[in-house]
Amino acid sequence: MAVLTVRFPVPPDVAFDYLADPRNRPQWQSSLKRVEDVAGDPRIGQTWVDVTKPGVRPLMETTELDRPHRWTERGTWRGFSATLTLTFSASATGCDVEPTMELRGRGVLAPVARALGLVAPYAVRGDLRHAARRLSQ
Repeated sequence: MAVLTVRFPVPPDVAFDYLADPRNRPQWQSSLKRVEDVAGDPRIGQTWVDVTKPGVRPLMETTELDRPHRWTERGTWRGFSATLTLTFSASATGCDVEPTMELRGRGVLAPVARALGLVAPYAVRGDLRHAARRLSQ
């Protein structure tokens, strides 16, 4: 198990369906107030807007959806972009979800993106742990 992997007490398809649907995100993602403008059901090309507590409103898009194995989203806001991939694998007690992410910034924002990229995976892991607790209830 990778350092950032989170164990979920449910099968991969259950965890996948919950995490890949942006409508569920405010329930488990600590930085969100809500999501807006969700375009349809989870699929490649689905878009929505994350409305964050700090006020940032990135445009989000599902770029990969291989149920129940792998899901990727990309978010863009001004000069920043972030890509998050969740990889799901079955375990004896449910599944493991491994996040990987990449943050990029253009121009003067590049060093900021690099610095955020060092801490963001740990925030994602915390959010995934919260999602796992919700699914265990």
